[in-house]
Amino acid sequence: MSVRLHNLSKQLNMENKELMAILKEQFGYDLKSPSSTVDNITADAVLEKFKDRLTPVAPAAPTPAPVVPPAPAKPSTPPVGMVKTPEMLDRERRDREAAEAAAKAAAAATRNPMGLSAPPLPPAAAPKLPPRLPTLSTPARPTSYAPTPQQTGPAVRYPGMGGGSGGARSASTVSSAGPAAPKPKASPPSRVPSLPPPTSKAPATPPSAKSSPPPTPATANTKPPTLPSAPEAVAAVPAGDSKVVQVKPPIIVRDFANILGVKPFRLISELMEMGIFASMNQAVDEEVAVRLGRRHGFTLEIKHRGDAPPAGPVQSKKPEPPKEDETKFLEPRAPIVCVLGHVNHGKTTLLDAIRKTNVVAGEAGGITQHTGAYQVEHNGHKITFLDTPGHAAFSKMRERGANLTDIAILVVAADDGFMPQTEEALAFAQKAGVPIVVAINKMDAKGANIDRVKQALQQHGITSEDWGGETLCEAVSALKGTNVDKLLDAVLLQAEILELKANPKAPAEGVVIDSQVEIGRGATATLIVQKGTLKPGAALVCGAHYCKVRAMVNDRDEPVKAVLPGTPVRVLGWSGAPDAGAKFVTYKHDREAKAAAEAAERELRQTANADNTVERVADLDALLKAIHETKQKTFRCIIKGDVHGTVEALEACLLDIKSEKVQIEIVAAEVGPVSPNDVIMAGAVGAAIVAFNVRLENGVSSAAKHKGVRIIQHDIIYELITQVRDAMSELLDPELRENKIGAAEVRQVFPLAKGFVAGCMVTEGRITRSAHARVLRAGVPQATGKIGTLKRFKDDASEVRAGFECGARLDGYDGYQPGDVIECFEILQIKASL
Repeated sequence: MSVRLHNLSKQLNMENKELMAILKEQFGYDLKSPSSTVDNITADAVLEKFKDRLTPVAPAAPTPAPVVPPAPAKPSTPPVGMVKTPEMLDRERRDREAAEAAAKAAAAATRNPMGLSAPPLPPAAAPKLPPRLPTLSTPARPTSYAPTPQQTGPAVRYPGMGGGSGGARSASTVSSAGPAAPKPKASPPSRVPSLPPPTSKAPATPPSAKSSPPPTPATANTKPPTLPSAPEAVAAVPAGDSKVVQVKPPIIVRDFANILGVKPFRLISELMEMGIFASMNQAVDEEVAVRLGRRHGFTLEIKHRGDAPPAGPVQSKKPEPPKEDETKFLEPRAPIVCVLGHVNHGKTTLLDAIRKTNVVAGEAGGITQHTGAYQVEHNGHKITFLDTPGHAAFSKMRERGANLTDIAILVVAADDGFMPQTEEALAFAQKAGVPIVVAINKMDAKGANIDRVKQALQQHGITSEDWGGETLCEAVSALKGTNVDKLLDAVLLQAEILELKANPKAPAEGVVIDSQVEIGRGATATLIVQKGTLKPGAALVCGAHYCKVRAMVNDRDEPVKAVLPGTPVRVLGWSGAPDAGAKFVTYKHDREAKAAAEAAERELRQTANADNTVERVADLDALLKAIHETKQKTFRCIIKGDVHGTVEALEACLLDIKSEKVQIEIVAAEVGPVSPNDVIMAGAVGAAIVAFNVRLENGVSSAAKHKGVRIIQHDIIYELITQVRDAMSELLDPELRENKIGAAEVRQVFPLAKGFVAGCMVTEGRITRSAHARVLRAGVPQATGKIGTLKRFKDDASEVRAGFECGARLDGYDGYQPGDVIECFEILQIKASL
C-alpha cells in the first residue's frame, strides 16, 4: 500500500511544499503534487524521524471516577478514497469477532455478584496463545485488546500506516498480558473526539502497553461510537484567499471544470451529490456554478453579454510587462509628407515629377480620387509622400492625411490662388499642428501671380520666409520640373529641424492609409509603419480584422522583406478590408490576433444593436411624427467601392443630400466588386446598388434584371452623386398639369340611335379623339370625360383642326345644347424635384 502526500503532511502538521522538499532531498522522491503517493516504508521512516511534529494529543483529564469509554473505533477502516486489501479485510473480520467476544465476557461479568476482577487464565494457555492467534479461541485476547491509552495514542498518530508486521506486534503484546488489576483512566474518552479520519491498518503497540487493564463492566454494553463524518470534498476557503473568475453564460460543465482546475468527472460527482444530473456538455445554472466555485476556492463573477464593464479595475488574465525605455533604441526615420490642395492645382502632377511617373493618366476624369503613398530618395535621404484627393467629396481623406503627416505641402496654383479646398486643407494642417511648406505651382502658366498667392497666405495667418515670416515657400512648375529639387531640399530641412526618430526593434505599429479587395490577392491594405519593423509572417490586428502577413509590396509593386518606420507598404493576407485611418498592432501568434479581432467584432455588433434599438413613443406628437416618417419616401442603397477611402467619401456625400420629400438610407457600404449576394440583399430590402469604380461579377446583371434591382455605376464621384439624386427624384410622384389643346362650339344637336351627338365648329387648336375634354355652359363645367366619337361628315377622324366642322360626343354624356363649348386638353406629368 501507499500513502498520499497530503495525508502525511496533515499528520506531521507540515505544509505540502515543505514535505515535498524533504522527500526530494533526503529520500529521493520527486513528487509533483500533494495527491502523489509514497510507499509505507518511507512513510514510517518520515513519521519516525519527525515524530516530534506529530499532531499533539490532548492531556488526560484528572478525574478520579472512571468515565465510560466508547467502544474502540475500527482501526482497519480505510480512509475515504482508499481500496481495502485482503489483509485489511481479514484483520477487520478478526477485530469484529474480538469485539463480540469482549461484549459477551462483559455481560457475564455483570451477572457475577463478585465480579471484582476478570476470571483468571489457565497458566498453560499463555505460552500457547501466539500460535493460536488466527483462531482467537482464548478469552485473554478480548480482555487485553481493549484500547488502552498506550494503544489509542499510536492509532491517532499513525493513520493509514502499519502493515502486517504492526499487527503481529500488537498480537504479541496481547499474548503477554496477564490478569492484572484494572486501572481505569479517563484518557481514552478524552482522546476520542480528537480522532482524525479512520485509519486503514492497526498501529504497532509500544512496549509500554504490555500491562493492559481489562475493560470495566460499563463498557460491555456500550455501542461503538459513530465515526466522525468525512470532511467535504473541498473545504471553505477564506475570502482573502479566493480567486475572482469571470465567466459568461452558458456555463458548460467541461469548460467550468477547466476553469476550476479539476477533472470533469469530479465536478459531475459533486453535482450528483447536489441532486443534479448533468453530462460534460450540458450547462449548469448560475447559482449552482457559484456554489461549486465557492467550494473550490473561487469567486465567480457572472458577466452577461451586453453588460456594461465594471467601474473598478478588472483583474487581467495576462498582466502587461513593464514598458522598457526605448530612448536608447531610437534611430532616425523617413519623414511623412502629405500633399494637400484644391482640385486641379497639380498635386498629383507634382508627385509625378518627383517620382518620374505618370499617375495622372490613370485617373478617371483627370482628378485624383484615391489616397496614394509613395517613397522617394533625395540626396541620400528617404521621403514618404501621401497624395490626397482635392475634390470637395474627399474632405475626410485630406483630414486623415493631415493627421498622419509630419510635414504638409500646401499646393496653390499661381493662376487660381486660394480656393475653398485650399482653405480647408490649410485648416486641417493647422489643426494637426504640423509645419507647412507652400508649393506655388503653375508658375509658368498664363495669368500666374506669385505675389498674389503670398498675399493670400499672409491673410490666412502664414507668411512666406522671403516676406519676413517662417513658412518656406517655393515657386515650382510640375509640368517642366522647375525648382522641384529646391522644394525637396526645403522638406528635408524641415525634417532635420523636427529630428524624427523611431524604434525599429519594437513590435510593428502603424496606421492604415487605405484598403481594398483586389482580384487574385483578396483584401489588401496600404500601411505606414510608425514604430518597429514589419516582416512577412507577422500577426496584425486592426479593429475587427486580423492579418497574417503573406506578402508585402512597395508603391512600385516590388516585393519587400522588411519595412522600417516611416515606410509605406501594401500588405496581403487580411481577413477583410480594414478601415482607413485605423491603427494596427502586432501580436505574437496569429491565434491571439484572431481572438482579439473577433472580440472587437462582437463589441462593434453589440454597439450597433444598441444603436438600432427603437425608442418608445412618449406622446401623441412623437407618434404622429413617427407615422409621418414611415409614410415618407425613402431611397435605400448599397454602396460598393474600390477602396475604403472612396466608400467613406461616397457615403458622406450621399448623406449630405438633404430633402424634406425623400430620405436616404444606406443599407451597407463595403469594399469590393458587386456580387450576386449584393443583388439578393438589395432585392430583399428594396434598395439600389451604387457602385463606384468597381466591376460587376458574373451573373450580376441578369440577377439584377430578374429581381428588379437598379445598379447605378460610374467611375467619377460627382457624376455618380448626380445619378443618385436623379434616382431619388424618381421616387416622388410627378406633378400633373393640364395643357389646353383646342376648343369647339356646339352649333346643333343631332339625335342618334343610342344618344345624341353635338355638331361643332372648331374655334381654336384641335380636337383629338380619346383626348380629355369637358363641356362648358356659360363657363361652368357640365361634364368631363374623353371624346369617344369624332367624325367629319360620315367618316371617322382622329383629329379636327380649327376652322372645320365635326361631330363630337363625350362618353356617357348626352345633355348637349347649342352654344355649349367643348374644351379639349391633355394632362402632362412634370418630374418633381428634391
